[in-house]
Amino acid sequence: MTLRRSLPGFALLALSALNALALDKVEVFQSGQDGYHTYRIPAIIQTNGGTMLAFCEGRKSSNSDIGDIDLLVKRSKDGGRTWSRPQVIWSDAANTCGNPCPVVDRRTGQILLLATHNLEKDHLDEIMTKKSPGTRTVWVLSSADDGETWSPPREITRAVKDPSWGWYATGPGIGIQIRHGPHAGRLVVPANHSYDDPQGGLRGKPYESGAHVFYSDDGGRSWKLGGTIRPKMNEAQVAELPDGRGTLLMNMRSLFRRGVRGEATSTDGGLTWSAPRDVPALVEPNCQGSLLTHEAAGGRGVVLFSNPADHRPKQRRNMTVRLSEDNARTWPRALTLHPGLSAYSCLVSIDAGSAGCLYENGENDRYERLTFARFTLEEIKPLP
Repeated sequence: MTLRRSLPGFALLALSALNALALDKVEVFQSGQDGYHTYRIPAIIQTNGGTMLAFCEGRKSSNSDIGDIDLLVKRSKDGGRTWSRPQVIWSDAANTCGNPCPVVDRRTGQILLLATHNLEKDHLDEIMTKKSPGTRTVWVLSSADDGETWSPPREITRAVKDPSWGWYATGPGIGIQIRHGPHAGRLVVPANHSYDDPQGGLRGKPYESGAHVFYSDDGGRSWKLGGTIRPKMNEAQVAELPDGRGTLLMNMRSLFRRGVRGEATSTDGGLTWSAPRDVPALVEPNCQGSLLTHEAAGGRGVVLFSNPADHRPKQRRNMTVRLSEDNARTWPRALTLHPGLSAYSCLVSIDAGSAGCLYENGENDRYERLTFARFTLEEIKPLP
């Protein structure tokens, strides 16, 4: 620690780069391979059987969020060290099948994959203003055999999307199952939406952005819409704080453009949320981030967070994992995974002492590949 405090800024950056190179990493998806232009929107979970499932979008012809996009998965039986060939879970001609957001029902072992769909001819602004030929719809797929096979997609739009909304996206990232409190067993999926607001000014258009959740109390057979968080909240991840009471924390991409993340809490299983507030310690360049409650040794709960940690707009670089030991009130420890170009990420618990992160990164383009990095909690060091 004394050495780190004495180093000048450029030396600290060099030390971070060396630490990142020393980490246990493996390339999971490489853009341009297997017939896909780009792989984006990582999501990763570990099943009850110990299998790691890495999901993403396979974008056929460009890096656009709209167009010919398939949902893919790879499986790992050795904690993320080696991976299977990619499996296409959902493809629908040239339409968009995207935003994978898996959640595991720990009581049954069933894996539920929430996702969204739109037509090839539906464009972003037209979806938001509800002038597109179709709209964003919400679907669920499931697997009962550790992710080897998947059910056909089942539409749940009417249950989880307010008909006045335009855009809709699940996650990106993962859902959770509440473990404590009066809503134990509930599956909670974070999402975001656009809504009409003539004074909103988002993209200079008459709509605004909000985050929300939807949930299931019957193992995914039926779903209900939960509470919303507005204004200017966007892509979101939810975690159950390790307070033993079932308190939920939503961490969000903030469109206030103040260079930091937003957050809100719920004490009723996601039905209502506090007003959004800034998190000054979690700097961001307006990008997605990941949030995860991790059960460490002795049942001690810590909270992990990952994102490209740069407060400057559009400067998506410096993929960093942070750790909190006080229910996400402070974030005094950090680990650099990739000091260069990087973007979306998703965290996963491996065992009591270690976790992993699947993240977008590259040397010349931040979407060159999806890399999985394994790390121990001890490697997440106190900040200087």
